[in-house]
Parts: sequence; structure tokens; C-alpha cells
Amino acid sequence: MKILVSGAGVAGLSLGYDLGIRGHHVTIVERADHLRGNGSPIDIRGDAIEIAEKMGLLPAIHDARIRMTEQVHFVDENGTAIGRLPDDIGDSPDDIEIDREDLYWILANALPETVDLRLSQSVNSIAEHDDRVDVGFASGDPESYDLVLGADGMHSTVRRLVFGPERNWIRHLGLYVASIDMPGEADAEAERINPMFNYPGHLAGIGRFKDKAIAVMMFASDLIDYDYRDVEAKKKILFDQFAECRSWKVPAILDAVRDDPDIYFDSVSQIHMPTWHRGRVALVGDAGYCASPLAGRGTSLAMIGAQFLAEELDRSDGDHVTAFPRYEARMRPYVEFAQGTVEGGAALIVPPTQEAIIERNQMLQPVEAGQ
Repeated sequence: MKILVSGAGVAGLSLGYDLGIRGHHVTIVERADHLRGNGSPIDIRGDAIEIAEKMGLLPAIHDARIRMTEQVHFVDENGTAIGRLPDDIGDSPDDIEIDREDLYWILANALPETVDLRLSQSVNSIAEHDDRVDVGFASGDPESYDLVLGADGMHSTVRRLVFGPERNWIRHLGLYVASIDMPGEADAEAERINPMFNYPGHLAGIGRFKDKAIAVMMFASDLIDYDYRDVEAKKKILFDQFAECRSWKVPAILDAVRDDPDIYFDSVSQIHMPTWHRGRVALVGDAGYCASPLAGRGTSLAMIGAQFLAEELDRSDGDHVTAFPRYEARMRPYVEFAQGTVEGGAALIVPPTQEAIIERNQMLQPVEAGQ
């Protein structure tokens, strides 16, 4: 079949691989002019590890593995360590932490020749017919496909065009998160330590991995009305939220916000939908069932969903009427589990009050000399 995939993140690249090796002609379109690997590291967990092994990619993923989470230290306003996360977090054979950019390139380099990856291209319109889907692109050149698969993230254009506005499906979890490039911290003396500082309703931290350093910022808030593609609007929100804090390295992190041309910033939210398919269109990954960063399972859901969809199309000889419901039936339990794991996560990471911060700190392990 001739299949369009919108989005070149983990879900889109995985779909390209899984469908391409089964003989389908796949076009992946990505709005950005590059594979967007910015943001904090991601996790491959559970069944997604088995899928990576089936894809032949597990050795490369293991070679690129990092261990960032286990070095998180919570600090006070002076940078003095208060406590750290338990040793076993992030160091399990069923949980592989990897730089987002590394995973994107591992997947992209594995794409078969039947897959066409088009950057700086995006979907503008979708018109379904009995035997095809006509797609209009930002470039102005329409094309027809047998199927259209939305793998374009929480703010999916495919979902909006086919299923309706985002507000119908989003469930906000009360936080916003940002990741900012902070190269000046990559060569810091405490290279392997990742300090995190809380004050009521806010978190600011620095994560170091490989030769990189990123600043992480989180704050509690209801949904904010802004253009999620406007980088300057994102920066203004962060300045408004953190400008009055002069503690620890928050001023330096705000300097990094000012200097980074491509920050990651978004709400911590989930997508809940009664179905992920309509006609010849289906959704995979965050576009259909974002579990939020609090779940730590978005990458795994994307890889599992892509393989399940490709397998069901194969088993049904390309009959999407049969394949799409089967894909959804297999995938729904994974999604419900992942989305259900976030309870209490926001208050643990970003305690709302100073009293809650003190209570959370009592749960941490002490930092021994030399750690």
C-alpha cells in the first residue's frame, strides 16, 4: 500500500520501519527541517525492548544507553544536596534510558528503501474517499494515499483535521515542562551529578549526559493559552514564572532560555480518545494516547503501537477495516496502564508548598560523601 505517516518522532520513524519492511511504500512528513532531538532523555521499557530486539536495533540502543536518572540530587537554594533518588531508579534491564536524538537517528538509519522521509513538509488538509485519502500539504502539492497515519504528537494536526479540536481530547495534569540547551554546564566539575531545586510550585534543574547538559524547568499551572509553535511566547512564559527567583542557578538557567533558539516547552497532559481510527486514518503514539512525561512510557507506547498496527495490517492483508480495530484492541491495555501510572507524580516532582517540599525530601535517600 501507499501510506502517509505524519510526524518523524519515535512513532513516525517506527511506523516507517515496521511498515517498510513489510513491503509498503511509506512517506513520512515532518514539519521541522531536521529530526528534532531536543529535550530530556527518554526511556524504552518493557515490551518495547523486545520490539527493539525484533527490529535488530537493540545492540545499537544498548551502546547508546545513558544513566542519568540515578544521579539526580535534590538541592537547596544554596546548591547543598538534600537527598537523592534510590539507586535502582533508571538502572533496570527493563528500562533503557537513551538520548532522544540518538534513538531518532538509530531509527532513521534503519529505514528501508521503500520509505521516503520528507523534512520541512506538513499536512494541511485530509479528504477521505471510499478507495483513497487525498492529502493537501503546506508545499501546495496534493497526493493520494491508501492510508494516513497520524504520528505527529500531542498537538497532532491529523487528529485535529479528522477527529476534531485538541480541547476535546486533552486532559491536563497541572504542570508545564521545559528543556533548554545549557552547554556551559556540560564540562562542570560534578559532571555526573544532576541537581534539581524546588521552591513551591516550581522545579529547576540541570541534567548532564554524554557531552551534553540541559536545564529542566517545571511549574504548576492551569492550561495556558499560547501558540505552541511560537518559541518567543514559550520563553516569555518561563520568564514570567521564574524571573523573581534568584536562588541557586535559576538566573543562569533563564540566561540559557534566552540563548536557546529551539527550546522544548509544553504542558504535561494526556490525550484520551474513545477510538484512534476513523475510516482510512489512524493515530499512533502521543497523537492518539499521550500518557505524559510523568508516565515515562511515551517512547515505549509509540514503538509498541507502531508494531501492533503494522502486524495487524499484515494479518488482515491490508484491510484497514479489520486491522485498525484489532490494533486498538491490542494497544488499549498498554495505554490504560501507562496513563494510570501518573497519579501523585506532579505533587512529588513539583510540590505545591514548602511544607510539601519538606515532606517529599524526607522520602529521599541521603547523599553520602563522594556521591
